[in-house]
Amino acid sequence: MKVAIAQFASVFLDRRSTLLRIVEAVEAGAAECSLVVFGEAFVPGYPIWLCRTDGARFDDPEQKAFHRTYMEQAVAPHEGHLDSVVAASARHGVTVVLGIVERPADRGGHSLYCSRVVIDPKLGVVSIHRKLMPTSEEQLCWGIADGHGLTTHLVGSFTMGALNCWENWMPLARAALHAHGEDLHLAIWPGRTRTRARSHGFSRSSRVRS
Repeated sequence: MKVAIAQFASVFLDRRSTLLRIVEAVEAGAAECSLVVFGEAFVPGYPIWLCRTDGARFDDPEQKAFHRTYMEQAVAPHEGHLDSVVAASARHGVTVVLGIVERPADRGGHSLYCSRVVIDPKLGVVSIHRKLMPTSEEQLCWGIADGHGLTTHLVGSFTMGALNCWENWMPLARAALHAHGEDLHLAIWPGRTRTRARSHGFSRSSRVRS
C-alpha cells in the first residue's frame, strides 16, 4: 500500500479555501495511493499566535479577535463542512486522515477541539478523535477531550490508528490502539515553519507492507 503525506500549508484561518486545497490534494494523490494523510489542525490552521502574542493576556481585544475568527473558521462536521472531502474520498476510493479544529454540536458549539478525522471511501466519516490533552498554550483555545475516539479502522490489509501530536508519546493512548489490533500507526503533527513541498504538494509516496 502507498501512503501520501500532504506537505503543504493550509490557507490560514480560511476553512473554505483550505478544504478546496484538500480536495485537490486527494485527487492528486489518488492516482497511486490508497491513503492520504494531512497534519494536525490542518483546517483552519494551528493557533501559532498564542505563543507569539502573549495569548494568556486577560480580557485583551486582540486575543478575543483571534479567537472569534478561529471559532468562525473551525470545522463543524454536523453542518456539512467536510462533505466535499467525503465526496472526493468516495469518488477516488481513497481513505483520508485529516487534522481539524472541530467545533462540535455535542459540546454546544462553544468549545474547540484538536481532532483527527478518518474518512472511509465507502462509509464517509467513520471516527473523530479529539486530542486528549492540549499542550502548553494550546489549552488557551482547545478543550480537553476523552478517549471516545481511540479506535482503529481497516485500510486494505492494515488496521490503522492515528493520534495527534504529543498523544503519540502517551503510553495508554497507544496501548488503547494496540488493543484494537493496530498494525499501522499515523502520527499527525502540525508541521513546521518551513517545508519544502514536492510535486503535487506531497512527500515521496512510501510503500507500506504487511
